[in-house]
Amino acid sequence: MPAQDSLKNPVPANDSTNVAVANQAQGTNTRSPDKKRIWLVAGGHAAVWAISYVALNKAWYADYPKEDFHFFNDWEEWNQMDKAGHVWTAYQLSRFSTEAWRWTGLKKSTSIWIGSASAVAYQSIIEIQDGFSSQWGFSWGDMTANIVGAAAFAAQELTWGDQRIQIKMSYWPYEYPDDLIERRNQLFGTGSLERILKDYNSQTYWASANLKSFLPNSNLPKWLNISFGYASELMLGGRENTWTDKDGVYHDRTDIERKRRFFLAPDIDLTKIKTKSKFIRGLLFTLNAVKFPAPALELDSKGTFKVHAIYF
Repeated sequence: MPAQDSLKNPVPANDSTNVAVANQAQGTNTRSPDKKRIWLVAGGHAAVWAISYVALNKAWYADYPKEDFHFFNDWEEWNQMDKAGHVWTAYQLSRFSTEAWRWTGLKKSTSIWIGSASAVAYQSIIEIQDGFSSQWGFSWGDMTANIVGAAAFAAQELTWGDQRIQIKMSYWPYEYPDDLIERRNQLFGTGSLERILKDYNSQTYWASANLKSFLPNSNLPKWLNISFGYASELMLGGRENTWTDKDGVYHDRTDIERKRRFFLAPDIDLTKIKTKSKFIRGLLFTLNAVKFPAPALELDSKGTFKVHAIYF
């Protein structure tokens, strides 16, 4: 009977439009790759790599002499805050690169693999530059963190089709006393943007888990996350608070104890907020790299417990 046939075949075989809609609802990419978009995205990646290479060489490496390629074990430096930064950077680069490749019409899995590999390749440029600098060296710890960040994105996307646990960052300028301003500028730069990238005393890194994704039968809002943060402060050198300034004067500030900080706080997954605007969706996707300011509980390595009414 016609009514029964329509139930058995809700999408007519000769209706390509309905097939495409049904496939899209199931997450299947029915578009053919757009060669012009592929070349545009590939060229964009190459341009970003080239510009970054020049900019980083000027900002980070210009003041230090070059030498033969060498390795450097920096795992014990900066209380591993630099490693957390590598994880976050590789994760976010994977996220953005994958979206760019998906825009070209490539299969989702292909976009994920290329996007994640692109993130590791980009970070590798920095590691190679480090390897030729007398100040640093190629760090397997940094490279491992890069791979962990890219893998954290790819594994979730390939397994769950969603980022249930997101790697985020927050920043709030640390208030250095007047006698340490010069040391701050020497280590972390003088400009605000430079310090956002470099000042480990002012950064916090978060693993932000979406509760609804793990508790699908609950009445929790889809955008609600719980986040676990890590930060460190009072660091005036890589391994300890001693240094020699440009005039050859030795400074010993081991009286300032370095401190690790651990946080628990709510967060918002901005990508779970529904909107019909592509612009707003893109804006929320971009802003989701940053932890939403919220109340937080803190326990530091000295055993001190704090409650923050708001933490950035």
